Amino acid sequence: MSDAVPADPPVAGLPVASEPVISEPTVSQPVLYVIACAAPPAAGVGRLVSLAQERGWDVCVLATPSARHFTDVAALERQTGHPVRSEYKDPGQPDVLPPADAIIVAPATVNTINKWAAGICDTLALGILVESFGKRLPVVALPSTNRAHAAHPVFTENLAKLRSWGVRVLFGEDVLALPEPDAGGTDLGQFPWSATLDALGGGLPQAPAD
Repeated sequence: MSDAVPADPPVAGLPVASEPVISEPTVSQPVLYVIACAAPPAAGVGRLVSLAQERGWDVCVLATPSARHFTDVAALERQTGHPVRSEYKDPGQPDVLPPADAIIVAPATVNTINKWAAGICDTLALGILVESFGKRLPVVALPSTNRAHAAHPVFTENLAKLRSWGVRVLFGEDVLALPEPDAGGTDLGQFPWSATLDALGGGLPQAPAD
């Protein structure tokens, strides 16, 4: 509570002395980057945006270049109030997105998982994911693939690597049953978007105490 003495009301006809306006500090929402890769569940990423917004996140969506074909970019931009980014900005241009406090990669493809673990930054999404280790950001990944792709030994090894480096990888029959090749992909209604937010756990920064 302020100890300042309230100012007297201005007297009619006399100029009002200018005094500095002291505003109360505001606490901005923590920022969540949702990275969508080129897999069928990307069509429903707006559901994750809604769930995250309900939990207090300011959500920014980033899509791999191929993932833009799976998403309604205009609808996501209206929903988040931010542009959906896919490409690196030009040198000297300001960043149009606020810095992230946490990242969710969903759906994450085999391609993205393998490149991420190898430290490859040939897309904006991968550059942000590789950089996340140096920034010590909490990251959750929810892969979407089929049984044949998931059986590749390098994919299995890279999931283990990411987990050992602190990434919270949600993968296994207890999370999402894998379809057979050419089976039409994952049922969008069954994709466990909320599990990614649950896995962030304490990833939501807390406002400072008064």
